[in-house]
Amino acid sequence: MDFLHRHIEALVFCSSDPLGLEEMRKCLSEMFESEIPVEHLEEAVQALQQQYQSDSHAFSLERIAGGYQFLTKPAYQSSIAILQKHQSQKRLSTAQLETLSIIAYKQPVTKSEIEQIRGVNCDYSVQKLLEKSLVAIKGKSEGIGRPLLYGTSQKFMEYFGINDLSDLPQPKDFKPEENEIGDQKE
Repeated sequence: MDFLHRHIEALVFCSSDPLGLEEMRKCLSEMFESEIPVEHLEEAVQALQQQYQSDSHAFSLERIAGGYQFLTKPAYQSSIAILQKHQSQKRLSTAQLETLSIIAYKQPVTKSEIEQIRGVNCDYSVQKLLEKSLVAIKGKSEGIGRPLLYGTSQKFMEYFGINDLSDLPQPKDFKPEENEIGDQKE
């Protein structure tokens, strides 16, 4: 099924989000008016991944956020960084990164809980994270006033290149000296 490789390649290339096997299967089954076994899709995806690992391509097919997406290889990071710098001045501020990390680790979380942890008002940061689609409203709390609950979005997974929230670094992953405040006395 050599043609299957080309169709998967086209689907992944045209998708703005990581494309999962089930979504590929649905599209291709509808197109060919026949059920496509998931095993055939997996084999085709693996063959494409091997094909794009060669040095003749500037990108590779990677599994990310529960699907597959074409990503630029690390060797081309500096040229891409320059392009992105010119195209976008939409970097996350320190306040936004702090707010986002609290949401990622404590989700679902209310704005007042975020403010309690940060010690400052976070209305602006939460609003900007919502605008950038890195954070989503996950419902309402059962607490007084039924405040909104915030959590990370699928775009958060893509932005940070992770498949699952369990891929986030844990406190044990950090060296102790990075987490200490002040001077140590012997």
